[in-house]
Amino acid sequence: MKKASTTTNLVSALTARTQFGQIMRRASATNERFLVDRNGEPTVMILSVKDYMDTFAPEPNWLARIRAKSKQNGTDKLTMPEIDRIISEVRRKAKKTDNTTVK
Repeated sequence: MKKASTTTNLVSALTARTQFGQIMRRASATNERFLVDRNGEPTVMILSVKDYMDTFAPEPNWLARIRAKSKQNGTDKLTMPEIDRIISEVRRKAKKTDNTTVK
């Protein structure tokens, strides 16, 4: 998977403070990065969560395969209550099976 290119902009702490909302929108929408400097020293980097995850915590291949299979099966749309219900049913069946084979 090819990573989208990113642009890094150098901004002063004052600019970051006064235009924070705009910086957040641009970082999120276009994967721009903002290196904030204070008194000429680079201090912090502002980047989108997606950019951070792609760069520093990429999804492992095995998880990408599971995600694709889930999407293919339609299970990616399950709600938490539905998942809880399915787990409860499986546990009930497993417990019932354990009780009948132990005798």
